[in-house]
Amino acid sequence: MKDYKITCCSTCDITAEHLAALGIKFAKYHYIIDGVDHKDDLFVSSTPEQFYDAIDAGAMPTTAQVTPEELIELWTPILEEGYDILHIEFSSGLSGGYTSALLAQEEIKKSYPDGKVVVIDSLAASSGYGLLVDKAAELKAGGMSIDELAAWLEENKLRLRHWFFSTNLQHFKRGGRISGPAAAIGTALKICPVMDVNSEGKLIIRKKVLGKKKAIKALYDQMFVQAEGGGDYNGKCYICHSRVTDDAKELAAMVEDGFPKLNGKVEINNIGTVIGSHTGPGTVAIFFFSTTKRTL
Repeated sequence: MKDYKITCCSTCDITAEHLAALGIKFAKYHYIIDGVDHKDDLFVSSTPEQFYDAIDAGAMPTTAQVTPEELIELWTPILEEGYDILHIEFSSGLSGGYTSALLAQEEIKKSYPDGKVVVIDSLAASSGYGLLVDKAAELKAGGMSIDELAAWLEENKLRLRHWFFSTNLQHFKRGGRISGPAAAIGTALKICPVMDVNSEGKLIIRKKVLGKKKAIKALYDQMFVQAEGGGDYNGKCYICHSRVTDDAKELAAMVEDGFPKLNGKVEINNIGTVIGSHTGPGTVAIFFFSTTKRTL
């Protein structure tokens, strides 16, 4: 059976070291800040503090997806070495990157007709996407073929749950998810929107709670209700945040106390430059696997 490699994109918001340990190469999305185009390298060449400080100072970053040409550049050396490729892409509900991946898949066939490139729409975002990539690497290491793993991902990717909250409503106003007056009132009242990613891979506001402490508890409660096995959940849990380390640690401590069978400690990551361009500072997210699948 021909061997294969897994690839993904930087919007998985786990560290470059983590991906390297898994043997996974990643394509780099773009963020543009103060007119300069940067590649999202998972904070290898910059720090989260530098990025979020720039936003606090008034910078309004924009983002751009990976191009087909950049994916072809990523995949070509792997195919040259004789491997097939399973590429897991950022949610099509949040970016056109999946379309870029399909275009690259078609184009690279012309040069490598005997090589296989399978593209999966993760319908996932940030460190939830990262958790799915990590699970794929685990299943590959356990002996799954490329076709078996692709089928597993398609069948199970909607069991991956995402729950977010934000204390910063200005970036949600900018993105059109809430109105200007609603953002002003919400900020004054310290209202935190609680969001998830639905079955189309889109970010949806599900409810609004008063204050950060209640928002942290709301994320924990969603995990307790939805996690596979409830309080006996024995999978992994990832948390990510945009420069609110103490909030992320508080949520992680709650999870580790409430889920004693968890597979290792909660992994806390930084929300990267691409997702962070749209959330700004003040966001916390939690990710885990559920028995049931996401809906609209």
